Amino acid sequence: MVNILFCGNKGVFDGVLTTSLSIMMRTKSKESFSFYIFTMDKTDIKETYLPITEEQIDIFDETIKKFNPENTVRLFDVTELYDKEFKGCPNESAYCSPYTLIRLLANLIPEMPDKLLYLDCDLMFNRDIHLLYDYDISAYEFAASNDHYGKYLINPLYINAGVLLLNMKKIKETGLMDKARELLREKKLVFADQSAIIRSATKRKLLPQRFNDQKFLHKHTVIRHFSKRLFYLPYPHTENIKQWHIDKVHQKFHYTQFDDIYEVYLKIIKEMNENEKR
Repeated sequence: MVNILFCGNKGVFDGVLTTSLSIMMRTKSKESFSFYIFTMDKTDIKETYLPITEEQIDIFDETIKKFNPENTVRLFDVTELYDKEFKGCPNESAYCSPYTLIRLLANLIPEMPDKLLYLDCDLMFNRDIHLLYDYDISAYEFAASNDHYGKYLINPLYINAGVLLLNMKKIKETGLMDKARELLREKKLVFADQSAIIRSATKRKLLPQRFNDQKFLHKHTVIRHFSKRLFYLPYPHTENIKQWHIDKVHQKFHYTQFDDIYEVYLKIIKEMNENEKR
């Protein structure tokens, strides 16, 4: 069984859905998937910070079971736990959103398995997930790839925390997430949770860039991460194109590799919209 963790709010459901479709449609194994999703209500910070809904989870569950009836999804509302650990902390207004912090609650959730693949919601798998998931990390707290820009601007070993293969058993032994949460409560960090994870780690495995490619899509790329990217033409600027911005993916990146996934995704979204009108 492959165990996957997503964290987010109602607004990133398109990301959870497209990322998951890419996993299942690019993986040859018939092994089942267990999806764990952390969400919370933080409308006290921003009115759009609504939790993922049960209706969205029902649609997600129906979708994943079409690929394998043994696939499962579990939704965890971590609002109370978040408030206990992070409410009012210097990093609550993180560079992305407070939802980036809640993966650091994973060691406090008893249901989490010993091996867990955390994924941001703006990823697309280009190749089989087992190329990543089958890495032996028994001696490490986690495995991750370099941050594309951070390895040049910050440190050659600086990692991107958008893809983390987690050894939860080891993490509980070393207290990595406990230390990271404490650090976030005490000090404002430039990249919040990512910085806290890096500073709190004692033993990590560095993965090739193809497991978290934030700029290019090569044939050997396993995961294309649609994070904010720098473009030089027609003038230097950044754009934050996500994989569900299909027209922009076609026009700006000229990608057609995910069109079969988009076809399934658009059909699901169309059915969702039709049901809401009834």
